[in-house]
Amino acid sequence: MRQLTYVEAGQVAWRDAPDPEAADPRGAIVRPLAVARCDLDPIMAGFGIFPGPFAVGHETVAEIVAVGDDVEDRSVGDRVLVPFQVSCGSCVACRDGRFAACHTYRAKAGAAFGFGEAGGGHGGAVADLLAVPHADHLLIAAPANLSAAALCTLPDNVTDGYRAVAPQLASRPGAEVLVVGGAAASIGLYAVAAAIACGAGGVRYADTDAGRCEAATALGAEVTQLDGPWPRRLDRAPIVVENTADVDGLACALRSTDDYGTCTSVAIHFAPTTPMPLLELYTKGITYHLSRADSRRFLPEVVDLAASGALDPLAVPTTIVPWDQADEAWLEPATKLVIERA
Repeated sequence: MRQLTYVEAGQVAWRDAPDPEAADPRGAIVRPLAVARCDLDPIMAGFGIFPGPFAVGHETVAEIVAVGDDVEDRSVGDRVLVPFQVSCGSCVACRDGRFAACHTYRAKAGAAFGFGEAGGGHGGAVADLLAVPHADHLLIAAPANLSAAALCTLPDNVTDGYRAVAPQLASRPGAEVLVVGGAAASIGLYAVAAAIACGAGGVRYADTDAGRCEAATALGAEVTQLDGPWPRRLDRAPIVVENTADVDGLACALRSTDDYGTCTSVAIHFAPTTPMPLLELYTKGITYHLSRADSRRFLPEVVDLAASGALDPLAVPTTIVPWDQADEAWLEPATKLVIERA
């Protein structure tokens, strides 16, 4: 088969690889139909964060082409979404709904497709075929009323934006949401869209980039375009999404969180230590949460929201290119890039 392969920093190329074997009786082989580029993918491929070579891509909708003998709920021909994190569904963590912390599958970067050995060596989605373990647990049925281009965005970045606002709005219906920054370009915009879809009383968006601000306005947010360093704080909101990947931006987002509010980081802070206004968090009773999105946990909710029409992932600026042009497009600028088969 052919797969798009990260070769070295700044280089991806099509390479031939052996077809995956259907050796797992509980697994399936799928044929990716469309793959979305995660906001982290250009950084991974551009700067060589993880050792290569490895097949890229971890946001995908696919068609099942083979299933193991023990698979009961999935069949050849089904169109399915593949959560980007690999989990078994039966260990202690999975039984508790903590699928991203699965005890069966461990890896340096967390068990996932499209991260090479750092993700456990599970293969990448920009490929003719992809082996998926524990198919009955892992694969999510794809609704018929959504296009492949829309569906493939859901497993990671849309889910990431959703988990930063939806549980918080469920506990505080009608609350205001503030999204600060656009380091993960699509995730912040998906958070805006998800907050509106989940009934936020208002959504504010603050960023330095004119294009992202324009997109946030089109989604329905009240936008503040900043020029220069991050301010000490913005007008406070009970639900804040921090998407700056910047020490001063993080401090701004935390100080912009209202008393007993929640601030969730969706950007990755690579610095080993980051100064935080801990005394202010303490005195105001603020909850700060940072983690990867738990794809298998939240994806079914995201699928239902998108299928209902309340959330349109393609409302976020999306560049769709043919499958064979993936090698040319993978490192090119785009708020959201989708690679789609004809």
